[in-house]
Amino acid sequence: MSARARILAWVLLVVLLALAGTLLATRTVLRNQLDQRLDNEIAHGTNKLRAYLASPDSRPPGQPVTVDALLGRYLERNLPEKYETFFSIVGGVASRRSAIEPPARLDNDHALVTELVRATAPAYGTVNTAVGSARYGVIPVSAENAPGRGALVIVEFVDHAAGEIGDVVRVMAVMSGAALVLAGLVGWLVAGRILAPVREVRLAAEQIGESDLTRRIEVRGSDDVAALGRTFNTMLDRLERAFAGQRDFLDDAGHELRTPITIVRGHLELMGDEDRETTRLLVLDELARMQRIVDDLLVLAKSGNPGFVVPVETDLADLTVETLAKARPLADRAWRVDAVAETVIRADGQRLGQALLQLVSNAVRHTRDGQEIAIGSAVTAGSALLWVRDTGEGVPLDSRARIFERFKRGTNAGGDDGAGLGLPIVAAIAEAHGGRVLLDSVPGAGARFTIELPSEAP
Repeated sequence: MSARARILAWVLLVVLLALAGTLLATRTVLRNQLDQRLDNEIAHGTNKLRAYLASPDSRPPGQPVTVDALLGRYLERNLPEKYETFFSIVGGVASRRSAIEPPARLDNDHALVTELVRATAPAYGTVNTAVGSARYGVIPVSAENAPGRGALVIVEFVDHAAGEIGDVVRVMAVMSGAALVLAGLVGWLVAGRILAPVREVRLAAEQIGESDLTRRIEVRGSDDVAALGRTFNTMLDRLERAFAGQRDFLDDAGHELRTPITIVRGHLELMGDEDRETTRLLVLDELARMQRIVDDLLVLAKSGNPGFVVPVETDLADLTVETLAKARPLADRAWRVDAVAETVIRADGQRLGQALLQLVSNAVRHTRDGQEIAIGSAVTAGSALLWVRDTGEGVPLDSRARIFERFKRGTNAGGDDGAGLGLPIVAAIAEAHGGRVLLDSVPGAGARFTIELPSEAP
């Protein structure tokens, strides 16, 4: 069963239960109201009889005063309501009844009449008849200066009167069924429109693959389902960029590793006895180069992991001075300290030291003996700055964006044997800290690479 059908089935089930409960409650309320009304009718009839017997109209001049006559005149003057009948009992037998034909003749039920004759005070009860149950009230009647005793019996046919309730419930049931069918049709259409984006998400998920991440969902509206579609499209955008970057990365990595492997294989194939030492040194150099590439690739691969940086209390002054001490043996340059920030921030000191040494190595490659390389640190409003500055050849304008891409070198790289991974590693370390790398360079007048970090760890 589809999600649309399941949702509709649950909705219709809830509506059906609600309608059934409403019908049952309506029937119960109407039946209780009917019982109360019939009881009130019997009580009202009793009060009317008592009022009649106490009035002068019950003893007109010139007419005999007997119980039978009194009850007869009362039955002539008072007509029963619908589903109601009156009859009198005189001398132990049913005597007279109201003029309107009742649904059932209880005055002919000798067992009931015999039971009612015994009543010496008003009594009430229920009896089964041919048309269902009936409520009755029997009121004993006696009159001053009138011989004999009698009784008036008021009968309310409960089940016969309840037929109207059945009609009401049946009409409500028919209307409820029609409403349920209409709700089902509307629900089917509404559920289809609501679930359309979800269905598109499923179809898109089935059709996308590593080779095709271009499919997107058409989003309409601003509800939660539309938000789901927009979120799914955003996820596809990230996946497409990630896969594209992965393909480029693998292509570049394969190209960079293929070159030293080809060089090693070619020299090994052509190696003679007299070239053994030269070839050995070349092979070791190329293997070291491949080792550096692999190490850098591992660093970049780990840069996306949550544990790539471990923020601790890091003293920027110590980090600056230690980096300079490690950098001095790299080359014969005029090493300087621009500034030292006497402050402590939460950051991964080892990763920041690694990034600074990468910048120092880059500066060494693009300067000559005796040229100046400076390291510095400072704190501004909300940011911590670490930089490496040199007075070398600078960065060409057309290379400032590409040098931070993996395996990309500047146009002034020349015979540089780097793999083009140093500056991407610096950028990855800065981004892992929630920061960025800034470049300020004048071609021919040096460059300054600045790592800008938030003063608090992300």
